[in-house]
Amino acid sequence: MSSPLYDGACPMPPWRLSRHFLGRPASVTEARRFITATLGAWPVVESAELIVSELATNAVRHTASARFGGKFIVSIQAEPDQVWLGVTDEGGPGLPRLVRPSDDEGGRGLLLVASLADNWGVYGNQGGRTVWALLKVDPIASAAQTTSRS
Repeated sequence: MSSPLYDGACPMPPWRLSRHFLGRPASVTEARRFITATLGAWPVVESAELIVSELATNAVRHTASARFGGKFIVSIQAEPDQVWLGVTDEGGPGLPRLVRPSDDEGGRGLLLVASLADNWGVYGNQGGRTVWALLKVDPIASAAQTTSRS
């Protein structure tokens, strides 16, 4: 039996997958590719790519993951009707939070995550935390999209 969301790039839902990345700027691109390769033709893949790109960038810029030998973890949990994404860092002094964007290039990442995700949040502490986002998947739209590609 085939799922309308299953395109062969990943197992049929439900499933979970995580991958470690070095805490360096080049790993943001690798994390984004991981999302693209894993979610394949899922209708939320573009939003998932942007969300993970922003969260991985924050991990590399603002947490202890950026120190020499540091890392961050990208996790995906897929259900037939939703995809949960998480980026776990090695902690830092401040909690991730929404801020009013300034005229410079900073401050827009979590606003973008909040606008793309159906829900998002943070758990953990200064020793390590996970910033997560939830994307709902419309199974009817997914089935129509998959059928139109056939």
